[in-house]
Amino acid sequence: MRAVVTRVNSASVVIGGRTVGAIGKGFLVLLGVAADDTVAQADRVADKICGLRVFEDENGKMNVNPMDAGAELLIVSQFTLYADVKSRRPGFTRAARPETAIPLYERVTAKCRERGFHVETGEFGADMAVESVNDGPVTIIIDTAEL
Repeated sequence: MRAVVTRVNSASVVIGGRTVGAIGKGFLVLLGVAADDTVAQADRVADKICGLRVFEDENGKMNVNPMDAGAELLIVSQFTLYADVKSRRPGFTRAARPETAIPLYERVTAKCRERGFHVETGEFGADMAVESVNDGPVTIIIDTAEL
């Protein structure tokens, strides 16, 4: 599983001219699920997202976790994080099919909500316009193959 986590001042997802998810200060998370990902990996990614200490403390140091910073989360499915770019036309065979990806994506969002976060989402498989006002910018890549 891969997550690209960007600290934002605001972020939103629009589908067909309608805003389906929007947050203020927090994390925009682009989440990719691989074909061989498991529930344990979904739980681990959720734990990492919820514990990233990348908000500034009173001394301007990245030392505050998202809960203590009052952060919100916008989690958007992003199968293209598993693109194979060996050729000029990307292949996506490493990305999970919807019957695998959707439950794991939903598990990550549910685990974040269980930890007390306000979580907004996009719509799995939809053509989405994602907007964000990055803060920092701070962008962290989480890959379960490296945890």
